[in-house]
Amino acid sequence: MQIVMVLKRRSVVFLLATVSALGMVFISEAAYWNSVYSLKALTATATARTDIQGVRQGILAVQTAQRSYLLTQRSEYLVAYDKSLGNLETTFNFLQERYKGDPAATLLLTRLHTVIGALLSQLALTIRQHDAGQRMALEDTDNLQMESIHKLSDQLLDLESSHGVESENDVYRTLMLSRAGVALLSAVSLLAMVMYLRQNFALARQQQAMQVISQSERDRLEIEVSQRTAQLTELTHHLQTAREDERHRLARNLHDDLGALLTSAKLDAARIRSRLAADGPVAESQALLAHLVATLNSSIELGRSIIEDLRPSALSNLGLAATLEILVGEFSSHSDVQIHTALEPVELQEGEELMVYRLVQEALTNITKHAHASHVWVSLGIAEGQVEVSVRDDGGGFDTQAKPTSAYGLVGMRFRVEAVRGKLTVVSSLGQGTLIQMRLPLA
Repeated sequence: MQIVMVLKRRSVVFLLATVSALGMVFISEAAYWNSVYSLKALTATATARTDIQGVRQGILAVQTAQRSYLLTQRSEYLVAYDKSLGNLETTFNFLQERYKGDPAATLLLTRLHTVIGALLSQLALTIRQHDAGQRMALEDTDNLQMESIHKLSDQLLDLESSHGVESENDVYRTLMLSRAGVALLSAVSLLAMVMYLRQNFALARQQQAMQVISQSERDRLEIEVSQRTAQLTELTHHLQTAREDERHRLARNLHDDLGALLTSAKLDAARIRSRLAADGPVAESQALLAHLVATLNSSIELGRSIIEDLRPSALSNLGLAATLEILVGEFSSHSDVQIHTALEPVELQEGEELMVYRLVQEALTNITKHAHASHVWVSLGIAEGQVEVSVRDDGGGFDTQAKPTSAYGLVGMRFRVEAVRGKLTVVSSLGQGTLIQMRLPLA
């Protein structure tokens, strides 16, 4: 739940970061275009000031060219005179376009244009009188017009200076606003980064806590699985012991009760047979008694076989090595498999000896059913301070990684060995035979 809250808070961080980035872009663009506009205004102001100064210089150039022509009568001064008039006309057209939306500047420019026009008309009249042959003295009659021109141009220059100052102030204001905006958005970005880092740390702590909880749960489950496995192993051992005890009880009952009864019946039949004559109807009775004796012998052998299957008496009387030798001999006599044995006497508890016998018996049964082997090697001895029992064949083998088709089989063997603190190893591959090896601690 806390991790979900952290993830929800991240949306606020992302929103702050997005707003900060967009704000920086907006402030940067606004500052750029405002600065461009202000710089263009400054450039226009500088151009207008230059043109106003050019008007003054143009008037002086016109006067100079007019007076030079009057004094020298050279035509090139008229060319300079006409050129200066054209420049003045171009300059006035630019200034009229610039001051189109400014009534005060337009009024000043109109008055300046009127004064200059009067001065130029006077200069042109003087040239025409000179060209007509009228001799005139050169006098400074245009001083008043020049003073008016200077005064009006100064007023226009002052107006342009105020425009320039205003444009410069706009640039400074834009720069200050840009600095303030960038600083503010930088602070927002830092705040978003701090929040992001705090949330990352919180998420990391939550993940670590979840890992600790998960690890604790895994450890608890492993302990529980180990306990259940130990309980299953103990249960398997208990069931196996109970089954062997039941077999032992049945074998003892069969041996003590049924065996005694069958043996007694056989002796009684033999005594009756010995007292009957061998002729006439007695001969038929003897034949029946003989058949009865044979039946009793077969019953006794069957009971002895059942008793040996339930619990081999040789295990208690002769030991594990001799009992395995008998088991291997019986297996060899009932099959075409050649048996190779290496059996040494070892010391094990009674239940462990019976378990080893049953496992070897089951291994030989599996060889008969599945392996189709021609040679089998059975060994019993001491290896590395433990009792080692192995059954190996040269049969078809099997894949130990494949899922077993039997619900018991090797799994049952493994549980039975582990129940007595032993270890079972199975090595096999297709076409390479099978090795079943178990190791048990010494008694």
